[in-house]
Amino acid sequence: MNISFSDRLAKVKPSPTLVMTKAAIELKACGHDVISLAAGEPDFDTPEPICRAACEAIARGETRYTSVDGTHRLKCAVAHKFKRDNGLSFSAEQITIGAGGKQVIANALLATLSAGDEVIIPAPYWVSYPDIVLMGEGVPVIIETKAESGFKMRPADLLASLTPRTKWLILNSPSNPTGAVYSRSELRDLADVLIAHPHVMILSDDMYETILFDGATFATMAQAAPELSDRILTINGVSKTYNMTGWRIGYGAGPVSLIEKILVIQSQLSGNPCSVSQAAAVEALEGSQDFLAVQRAAYQERRDLVVAAINRMDGLVCFKPQGAFYAFVDCAGLIGAQTPEGRILPSDEDIALYLLEKGGVAVVHGAAFGCSPSLRLAFAASKEVLHEACARIGKAVAALRLP
Repeated sequence: MNISFSDRLAKVKPSPTLVMTKAAIELKACGHDVISLAAGEPDFDTPEPICRAACEAIARGETRYTSVDGTHRLKCAVAHKFKRDNGLSFSAEQITIGAGGKQVIANALLATLSAGDEVIIPAPYWVSYPDIVLMGEGVPVIIETKAESGFKMRPADLLASLTPRTKWLILNSPSNPTGAVYSRSELRDLADVLIAHPHVMILSDDMYETILFDGATFATMAQAAPELSDRILTINGVSKTYNMTGWRIGYGAGPVSLIEKILVIQSQLSGNPCSVSQAAAVEALEGSQDFLAVQRAAYQERRDLVVAAINRMDGLVCFKPQGAFYAFVDCAGLIGAQTPEGRILPSDEDIALYLLEKGGVAVVHGAAFGCSPSLRLAFAASKEVLHEACARIGKAVAALRLP
């Protein structure tokens, strides 16, 4: 049988990070020694009190459907988190709970985009933003940023990209993949541009909020520009902060009119997020936050290890991230290099495949994030694993004949 697929699917590609992770898993299954630095997943275990809360929820029989966009108890916990950590006030009606932050983002874009609507996305970007926009029949408008400016969009770049069809601006800070962090004043400068364009909404993806280095402080657009609150959707979740990637709980807060439409989309696509995961997320948000400082210090040590090691390698230059747990590496110096077998490496994807095949280390090529030639390495692994991974990368790079 010949199956006819939708035109929409022709525009959308599988997540490159998941593709590379899958390749690493398959190589491991075949007996190869592979270290994967491809997936954006903490290596720390979910804290025990959170796991215990899930078990207690099961014992209480909390295994049935909940409200489509989350329990009232979890919405209240989210509201408390926003007040405690960000000084933002939201009612339960302004909050939606989804099966991960990705679902909340997709719900919002599907609920608001019409064919031809434009979404401004600074690059490098999280791999899923453009594809979700395309699924909603929107048009991704990519703004290139530079390492010299900290991989942060400038107000002039934003202004030049705005049109009457602009529907959203997506901001991600700390950034996946660069670890760039917007200060409150930088967000304020962007907000000053947006004030004159009331048709533009802002999606603030704060998923890495708690992973900051060198004393950097976190700010979100709703703090920097409260007068724009009626068109800001603030996204967060428990995956990265609380090491709960598999639990699939994300949340968003914004204007009631938008939250109501997000509920409509979610009611038809998935229904409620996992009831047990919601109970665990309540404990995550309301329980002790003391372990976060310990994790943050560990991530900073890992960052310093990886950045220093990569910058000692010929042909590679590593940007020093202010947050998140990714090292973003300029690999322009390796483009055109020749492998020991005589193969030329013409792109960052070829370099990533070379490091996987010959070095036994899985990384993601920069083209997936809209910025070539570069590589993204996740340093969410122990220092011992990272030492070994960097040694393997260094050996593989040293074996190349540089152009």
